[in-house]
Amino acid sequence: MTELGISFVQDGRHLYEQIYDYIKEEIREGKLLQGERLPSTRSLAQYLQVSRSTVQLAYDQLLSEGYLIARKNRGYYICEIDNLYNLGLLEKRETGRGAAGQREGEAEQRERERKAERSRRSSKEADQDGGSAHEETDGSCEEKGFRGMPYQGIRYPGGMEPDREKPAEPAGLTGFAAIDFSPRRIDMTHFPYATWKKISKNTLTDARSETFALGEPNGDLSLRKTIARYLHLSRGVICEPEQIVVGAGNDYLLMLLRQILGEGRSIGMENPTYLRAYRIFHSFGYTVAPIAMDGQGMRADSLEESGCDLAYVMPSHQFPTGIVMPITRRAELLRWADAARDRYLIEDDYDSEFRYRGKPVPSLQASDHFGRVIYIGTFSKSIAPAIRISFMILPYSLLERYYAGCRFFSSTVSRLDQSILNEFIRDGYFERYLNKMRNIYRGKHDLMLQGLQPFHSRFLVSGAGAGLHLLLTEKERAPEPGERREKVSARERTLAALAAERGVLVYPMSDNRMPEAAEPDGQTRRPTILLGYAALQAEEIAEGLRRLQEVWL
Repeated sequence: MTELGISFVQDGRHLYEQIYDYIKEEIREGKLLQGERLPSTRSLAQYLQVSRSTVQLAYDQLLSEGYLIARKNRGYYICEIDNLYNLGLLEKRETGRGAAGQREGEAEQRERERKAERSRRSSKEADQDGGSAHEETDGSCEEKGFRGMPYQGIRYPGGMEPDREKPAEPAGLTGFAAIDFSPRRIDMTHFPYATWKKISKNTLTDARSETFALGEPNGDLSLRKTIARYLHLSRGVICEPEQIVVGAGNDYLLMLLRQILGEGRSIGMENPTYLRAYRIFHSFGYTVAPIAMDGQGMRADSLEESGCDLAYVMPSHQFPTGIVMPITRRAELLRWADAARDRYLIEDDYDSEFRYRGKPVPSLQASDHFGRVIYIGTFSKSIAPAIRISFMILPYSLLERYYAGCRFFSSTVSRLDQSILNEFIRDGYFERYLNKMRNIYRGKHDLMLQGLQPFHSRFLVSGAGAGLHLLLTEKERAPEPGERREKVSARERTLAALAAERGVLVYPMSDNRMPEAAEPDGQTRRPTILLGYAALQAEEIAEGLRRLQEVWL
């Protein structure tokens, strides 16, 4: 069993973070090898003179990111991490680099050259425009406003289910209050309305003439700087403000992305997936291919066989399955993207910061050293549904195409809204609000798990520990590969209908599957129901689960 010589330092990090960082770096540097067993949480806690829960938090985080594997009654072991050395996560040594290392170095050099060229162009444009559009508000991006900010907002993508009206309450249930376990609703009862009103009032009071001018097509520079700083500290995203394009919602950004990427593309998507994105890509005339999944997410070998040149992924928390993609699978996808010209991964990072143990899993973009990841996020659901502000981070190769062919599109977000959001994030209000909501959602998450205990005899509960919904999967025999999916979908709708008879709205997994898409070879399905809990109060959760127990068990 491996000995860990961890020495704690007073640098502001929690003890569990220092344990996590130490083990992760030992794995990355090859000092801890595949298959090596780590000390038990109890023995390591005794050795380091810390609580066992501190060590458990560090181990849980390493498990979530795919550095460790837990073997029942045996302990924790180092996962296969050979793929890490192809990501540039470690410092490259000039000696022994070989052809692959030389190729990586050339790619990195191209990125640096593109960045320098863009900086020169931006400076030139600023001079021509008189600089008014690039003025930055006082005190922007002060580090103290971001310190200790591990949580970005939740984004529940609108339209994750088919576009249909909310199911009506079943007839004959007069007096029954409908309880909606929708996975796309969030809790707005704790939003800091007074703070938002104060910032809005101050913004209008202090507004100058340029505030009402058209502004930059890709968003105000002050907001883009704030977003870049925030994402780096909260998600590990590596970007410059010039790479960020701000737009009114993800739909607009995906349409803009189509203009950048061009026609005739083929894109691979997990199935089930975020169905609204599927419909948008389908409307572009893109060929959309369902890619086989396993317990680690999208399979790179199936993606290669599909012939696609794009892939849409949610690696930090896949919707709707809740899978967290480990570092080894991320490396495989990045290697796939870098293996051919003009391949890209579109990373939808929609609710990955809502984890209830450990810290957030880093973004896929944080591991991209060859400019192959297009990162998309939003604030519209993390703050309020009425706020339509999303952002896209383009690698430099695509940024050149954007400036050459798409920068004539005017910004779709009001400069007043951009200014309000900038101050809300910059001055720490966003951080405090999200930390508060994380604690509230964690309480609802734990209440759900407790209330679902009686269901374990018939259902498998999954998706715990992150996000804002759980999954219930029936334990009946698994369908044979290739069995008609209508049978599984019919069972899901039967469960939903039984729930509706008791005034409870639940959501079949089949609502998130691509219509008419064939199941990838070897992929089987079981009847699965999604239960969202974010918008429900504690008493509604308890009552809703009690009603489900009556009709399902």
